Amino acid sequence: MLEVLILAVALSMDAFAVSVGLGSKNIRNRHNLALLASIYFGMFQAVMPLIGYLGGKGVLGWIENFAHWIAFFLLLLVGVKMIYEAITEGIEEDIRQVTHKVMLMLAVATSVDAMAAGFTLTLLEVNPLIACGLIGITTFFFSWIGVLTGAKCGVWLESRAELLGGAILIGIGFKILYN
Repeated sequence: MLEVLILAVALSMDAFAVSVGLGSKNIRNRHNLALLASIYFGMFQAVMPLIGYLGGKGVLGWIENFAHWIAFFLLLLVGVKMIYEAITEGIEEDIRQVTHKVMLMLAVATSVDAMAAGFTLTLLEVNPLIACGLIGITTFFFSWIGVLTGAKCGVWLESRAELLGGAILIGIGFKILYN
């Protein structure tokens, strides 16, 4: 079960970085945003490994061949966008309007790596539902803390959080592509 906890923390890092970026841009409604980000990121980080697990077991075996490419392109796209927004003036206003569509895109982009990681659950002697629940709960808390941290340290972390989050997403994408 220790392996699952380590996996849960690792998978939560990209959601944490994105949450810090969101929190640094949206100081006014930080508790509502923290709840929204936590629900979206936690839910997707719990469901995607289950899809990956089922794919690894053969139910969705055809996805296994393309999951790393899907994860790479989505993470690259969102990571480059975050870096672009961090270095471009005026773009920051766009992220202030966090809609359900934006949260859905971010949740999918940050959880595709969890789908790929879900394939590894077939190699561990764990209950996949408990493992996926632990991943979701861990991500929920990391996302909550990330938004609140970003809101408190927004001036200092504002562009750094987006740069870091973008770089982390791109790094995870390349890691998935080359694993």
